[in-house]
Amino acid sequence: MSLLKQQLNNAQTDTKSHAFTLNPVARWVKRAVFTGMASTVALGVNAQEAPQATEQAVSDVEVIDVVGTRKTVQDQIAIKREATMVVDGLSAEDIGDLPALSIGEALESITGAASHRENGGATEITIRGLGPFLSATHINGREATNGSGDRSVNFSQFPSELVKKVAIYKTQDASMIEGGVAGVIALETVKPLDFGKRRIQGEVKTNYNPDESNVNNSLQGDIGYRGTFSYVDQFELQGGKSVGVSFGVQRQDISQPEAEYRSSSPSGSSLWACLNDPANTNEGFYRSKAGDCEDQVSGSKNQGYNNQIDPDTGKAVSDGTPYAWTGSSRSYRQNETTDERDAVFVALQFQPSDKWDINLDAQISNRTQAEARHDLLFLQKRATPGVSGPTLVTNSVGGILHWEGEDRLESAGEQYSREEKYKGYGINVEHVATDNLTLNLDLSYSQTTREELQISNRGRTDTYQAFSWDLGSRIPHFSLTDFDVTDIDNFTDSLRSRIDRENVRENEVVGARFDIDYKLDKGAFTSIQAGTRVSKLTFVQYGGNQGNGSRSEYTLNDSTTADVMHNCQIEFPESHFLSSVSDGDILTQVDSDGNYVSSGNAWATYDNVCFAQALAGSEFAYPDVEYANPGTIDVTEKTKSAYVMANYDTEMFGKFIRGNLGVRVVKTDVSSVGFRSSYSVVDNELGELSLVEGDELERTEGGGSYTEVLPSFNLVVDYSEDVLLRAGIYRGMSRVDPADLGYSREFATDEESPMTIDDLIVGANGSGNPNTQPLMSWNFDVAAEWYPNEDSIFALSLYYKQFQGGFQQRTELEDFVIAGETLTLPITNSVTTDDKSDLYGVEASIAYRWDNGLGVKFGYNYADSNYEFEDSLYGNTYTTDLDGNSTQLTTAIVPAGSVPGFSKNVFSGQLYYQIGDLDTAIIYKYRSNYFQPYTSNGTRLRYVDGVGVWEMRASYKFNSNVRFKVEAINLFSAPKSQDFFVEGNLGEVNDYGPRIFAGASVKF
Repeated sequence: MSLLKQQLNNAQTDTKSHAFTLNPVARWVKRAVFTGMASTVALGVNAQEAPQATEQAVSDVEVIDVVGTRKTVQDQIAIKREATMVVDGLSAEDIGDLPALSIGEALESITGAASHRENGGATEITIRGLGPFLSATHINGREATNGSGDRSVNFSQFPSELVKKVAIYKTQDASMIEGGVAGVIALETVKPLDFGKRRIQGEVKTNYNPDESNVNNSLQGDIGYRGTFSYVDQFELQGGKSVGVSFGVQRQDISQPEAEYRSSSPSGSSLWACLNDPANTNEGFYRSKAGDCEDQVSGSKNQGYNNQIDPDTGKAVSDGTPYAWTGSSRSYRQNETTDERDAVFVALQFQPSDKWDINLDAQISNRTQAEARHDLLFLQKRATPGVSGPTLVTNSVGGILHWEGEDRLESAGEQYSREEKYKGYGINVEHVATDNLTLNLDLSYSQTTREELQISNRGRTDTYQAFSWDLGSRIPHFSLTDFDVTDIDNFTDSLRSRIDRENVRENEVVGARFDIDYKLDKGAFTSIQAGTRVSKLTFVQYGGNQGNGSRSEYTLNDSTTADVMHNCQIEFPESHFLSSVSDGDILTQVDSDGNYVSSGNAWATYDNVCFAQALAGSEFAYPDVEYANPGTIDVTEKTKSAYVMANYDTEMFGKFIRGNLGVRVVKTDVSSVGFRSSYSVVDNELGELSLVEGDELERTEGGGSYTEVLPSFNLVVDYSEDVLLRAGIYRGMSRVDPADLGYSREFATDEESPMTIDDLIVGANGSGNPNTQPLMSWNFDVAAEWYPNEDSIFALSLYYKQFQGGFQQRTELEDFVIAGETLTLPITNSVTTDDKSDLYGVEASIAYRWDNGLGVKFGYNYADSNYEFEDSLYGNTYTTDLDGNSTQLTTAIVPAGSVPGFSKNVFSGQLYYQIGDLDTAIIYKYRSNYFQPYTSNGTRLRYVDGVGVWEMRASYKFNSNVRFKVEAINLFSAPKSQDFFVEGNLGEVNDYGPRIFAGASVKF
């Protein structure tokens, strides 16, 4: 007997004493927890054949084949009911039947899950309102890599048609791979022998995006497609051996239309709080001389509102002075887009006997996104005396509502592409050593590589132009005086092209785990599990002359500039640009008397590659990055862990109870390699020392380590035949992003006649801290769940999380070797604090179906937290010296953010109607506003505004082999809107439009 069949047979025996009879899906979920593979959900196996004596009775019973949306909802209910932990999952009866266009959209349908939208689709997933960096993602029970430099996973990388099951574990047990404070997201591909039937299936979906029909796209046609083919089969061999194979492949070639309004981001030094004080003519909007509002006419540059603490007053230097948020530019962006993805999923399952089960699997995905971007930029930091200040209108948080002045305009463009490749391999060997002892060995490898190529062009006006703008209901509208933005001859000054290769990253995880499961024959405890795991994560981001990449720059400012612009000019590629979020035309031209001349939604544009080639000539090429570079980040994280866990299933006080308790111990060692200039110490004739930079680079290395103990306890009480009570306690951990564990160091020197090395080198500067400790939490869950029938659930969960950790600048000592001597120097860097914060939440799930085929499913999560994330520029910032004394450096003018990715309210609702061969559903998903860190600078605040998105799907089963499908996301073109630094300061609006897929699937 195979292990799978043996477990299923045991599940049937165990449930005889329970009033609720489990369906095969539910039994497998329950048994999967006991096998130690709790990081994936196992579903969809066939039940054992009934004894011969009951065959005739069974044959007289009418069997109703439940499929489609109703089957999906039933399986979700069964997963939740029978899991030992708090788990919500989604499964497909067949490969390709997962009811969503992407894994992100599928996960969004699970109660408490929400996504961050990029390019109109779901990407990173949050659990219970907590950001993706607090979650972990496993594919077939193994860690997954990504190309972002963090630990979240871009789920748009994986085709939903080739994933059979998804689940979210909101509580954990000791057997699970550590790393998720919020929860663990598990994806599972098919195991062919467990699948139990031959299936040949093909599907083709055409993609039509209404907004794409308005775009003359040089990269993609109006109609895209997704083609998927899969094959699953099983073969019986001599001697009782069996082998199963599965193979899936998908090709996607679609567009992702996006129109944008943009302001300078707060991630660098382009967005300022400029003083708005009529009495101050030295700086700000009322300065006496035209110039950038963050600069003083006489004095400092790049300052704006000074929130540094004045030691004489204990307040900010600019305390009490009004200000307004001004970026270096405000712009519109038109995009031509394409998104190509090739994916292959393969699995081989071999059972030489009922004692052995061997699984090999591989997932490969190559995705290339490309955009041809056309920007119209209004440079706006320049304040015009007598105009900008007196006419400025702001809201209560300093967001500008109306602005007037003079500045340059630019017709800019970017040609951008990102190539991301994922590959994951694994082998799992399970051996039933005795009737009581099962051994499991799992080896895995995962790798993601990413590379971004970009051309950035600029054509600028040769003089300052008078313009003004007003904030409409969603985006600004500009008015220009005697200037035609559609005339290419107006943008022939200061031509520049930058050619970049950046964010070249490699992320690898190699892992091995060994688990044992020993079944106990009597007593309350049913089995003991134990195991150990080792893994090695490496992350490398290659440096260049721009830090995280390399750049070549070319300029042209002579009599040939007009020829370049004319030779490369193209028609504006899009009609009705931003029309769904604008209050009429976005650009209006008036004459010097203020009389209307013309208006529209277009400007002069050009082909980006043609422009760059004209400026670069024969030198046109993307520059190389290099490993030995000060901008390189090279992190290695080695983890060793071990656990022991006891599973119990017994009766107490007349109630059946089940669950587990255990503990996991995790030890992590981090080493980080960096590069800095070589130095030599020289002295002059007076014996004074100086530090001289050499021509070569030195390899440096830093590190850190931590050991954490993670206990867990899960309890399920069968209060009655249709009511469950549930509780869970566990200690969780979330590690810092690999990109933040780098090791970049340079030296600070004292030039005042140092006579010793100790006098010469007084400290170190740098970024990255490989000794950053993880964020820890205690997590508590209680729930009551009512299951009136297989189609219905009414569940309410309460949970509490206490976080230990925040991020703060602190001065610590590090050892450095200079000129053969070891020096211990102070360096100020980001560290994890001991601060504690709380999060409270409530989660509700409701599903119900009427006899007429109409059904509903709702999920809602509310959470609140006192966690505070201070902006590093305009928030409260502190530094801690070597003695542990904290000093406040700046005082906040913006409120602190909450946990990155935290939303107070998350809701998903589904209304479905399934009758006969017709299956339809309409879905609504809402997520309230949240703080979303930048990948380039995660210390600055930006907020994504709350939004509700509608989706729909419908299918018709033509016959037993053919099904027609229609699916759509973002039905009503809900845009994504972002605020910078503070809510109310509009920073960016992205308009995607609806996305529609229609096609047919054929299976045999």
